[in-house]
Amino acid sequence: MTPKHLGQTSPLPQSPEEAVLDYVPNPRSGLLYCVRFVSPEFTSLCPVTAQPDFAHLVIDYVPGETIVESKSLKLFLGSFRNHQAFHEDCTVGIGARLFDEMQPQWLRIGGYWYPRGGIPIDVFWQSGAPPEGLWVPDQGVPGYRGRG
Repeated sequence: MTPKHLGQTSPLPQSPEEAVLDYVPNPRSGLLYCVRFVSPEFTSLCPVTAQPDFAHLVIDYVPGETIVESKSLKLFLGSFRNHQAFHEDCTVGIGARLFDEMQPQWLRIGGYWYPRGGIPIDVFWQSGAPPEGLWVPDQGVPGYRGRG
């Protein structure tokens, strides 16, 4: 499990399919804890108009045997910058890929999309119920309220 990106110069992948996520051994295997990644400036493109869409993503997971290496996650998320997909596809696809590859005990993702056309869209996905006894903090992203 040698990380491809850690300590290397790594260009931004041209697509999410091209992006390689690195996983390393969980340094606290056997302990129940939650890891959170926040990407407040996530971007992708609308599949109809090709105009940019912006989101605030929050990813929470309980590691199994591995953890995701943060630089590879940053590059993976950045690869969506020129990727055309609906909000639901981006949000659920990111969560499902991480869950399938990393095999954490539990994972959830919240995609808080900024409005275009006057309608904000929030998308949520989780792999199942969180493990018993896990402290799961609120994602801390308020619903969109505009300028009011």
